[in-house]
Amino acid sequence: MARLRDQYQKEIITALMEKYQYKSIMQVPKLLKIVVNRGVGAATGDKKLVDNSVDELTIIAGQKAVPTISKKAVSNFKLREGMPIGAKVTLRSNIMYEFMDRLTSVALPRVRDFQGISDKGFDGRGNYTFGVTEQIIFPEISIDKINKIQGMDITFVTSAKTDAESYELLKALGMPFVNKNK
Repeated sequence: MARLRDQYQKEIITALMEKYQYKSIMQVPKLLKIVVNRGVGAATGDKKLVDNSVDELTIIAGQKAVPTISKKAVSNFKLREGMPIGAKVTLRSNIMYEFMDRLTSVALPRVRDFQGISDKGFDGRGNYTFGVTEQIIFPEISIDKINKIQGMDITFVTSAKTDAESYELLKALGMPFVNKNK
């Protein structure tokens, strides 16, 4: 079992139950999935860029990534319906907890001048999204083998009803949010 999942079941559930006065253990918010998404803007000109993104996300996430397909045509961007324009991977269960553990303990501290991540990425329904500007913060990616430095969006989908509950859950799971007291 993943270390973070074990910590959630042994410590975080009881801490959140005390804080929010839940009547049942089933009311405690939990992390449902993590979606890692990358749009490849230059994919209309070069199809290999999408394949490279799929390979990189597969290495980073530890699970096979899939290309994302455009839903409609936009003539200004030379984009046709059905063209591959990015890559994504959805993580659940133990792989999700392993990824979050690597993200918070290894990858994010490698960001230059890291002060913490912003708490402005909540959507009002308990989900949180933030962007990473460089894929080289992940130790799995060799800087010699990449063609171009690209970013990605990481979305944490929780069962929390409010942003405050989701914030507490993610903070307890180790997300390094910016300290507001500074």
